[in-house]
Amino acid sequence: MLFNFHKNHKEFLITIFVLYALLAILIAVVPAIQVEQANGSLPQDDGMTAQERRGLALYIANGCAACHTQQVRNIEMDKMWGSRPSIPADYYYSKERMNVWQQSPSLLGSERTGPDLTNVGKRLPAAAWQYSHLFNPRSVVPQSIMPAFPWLFEVKAHVDSSKAVIVNIPEEYKNTHDIKGTVVATQKAQDLVAYLLSLKQEKIPTPDDFLPDPKSYGNKGKTTSVGSTASSGGAEGGSELPDGKALYQANCAVCHQTSGEGVPGAFPSLKGSDIVNDDDASLHIKIVLEGYDARSQYSVMPPFKGRLSDKEITAIINYERTSWGNDGATITVDDVAQSRE
Repeated sequence: MLFNFHKNHKEFLITIFVLYALLAILIAVVPAIQVEQANGSLPQDDGMTAQERRGLALYIANGCAACHTQQVRNIEMDKMWGSRPSIPADYYYSKERMNVWQQSPSLLGSERTGPDLTNVGKRLPAAAWQYSHLFNPRSVVPQSIMPAFPWLFEVKAHVDSSKAVIVNIPEEYKNTHDIKGTVVATQKAQDLVAYLLSLKQEKIPTPDDFLPDPKSYGNKGKTTSVGSTASSGGAEGGSELPDGKALYQANCAVCHQTSGEGVPGAFPSLKGSDIVNDDDASLHIKIVLEGYDARSQYSVMPPFKGRLSDKEITAIINYERTSWGNDGATITVDDVAQSRE
């Protein structure tokens, strides 16, 4: 018999350990690496400062995620917490390792014993309120059940107001709890508040937000004569189509980027895309016309059928299918017209 677990306990324990290690790698390690490699930040997200990252470590160490979520779901009741559903790119900077031995745990949370904090930096942007709330939540919200964090503060008899961060506590509260002196925020309290105020849900960019009106690139039936297949979108008819590259820059590049590589976790890459390189362009055309909703993986793409003409959509699609090394078959205006119908 190859294995005799009944009599050889050492062999049994070694087998169990090997199986456990393999399961841990497959269930925990490999998915974590895949998530880390498959996600990027939103273009306007500047990342976290050193102080905000220290605050994140304090947020984790004090168990804040046990009662507060940081996830806005695509349901009506969650609209009060953010302007849109959360996407993987929202968590790009918070997933970096805390140190060599510690990986930052998930901040999504599973309970809303306290309110969701996804957009708390915009909902409650006053640092003074945040300090008072941390020192003792009942000082500003009498009905709060959140525990106080007095160890993040000091009570001093004499304070240099030019150097210290003074926490404003209502006199009635100070008298009731016999607080003698001035409450001052420690560096840890300042770091934690800096992190809380950094929690602001970034708006998903659209062409209307950042780029010129696409009418300047040939809307309303106007066309732009170009000499090369690439700039005209590589479509049949060549110069009869508007400038596909310019239209892409005006309508698509803000999300999918000029390089066509998109932003991992936010906007899919068009470079090397199976949809873009498929000889059957029907799905590609449908997505551009009607938009695409893949909230579980990416942000929502708006429809362009009411924004762009058939010629403009043809030019954009052909530009995408012939750029960045893509080799998808080009389409005609009739293909778009039939799909629109």
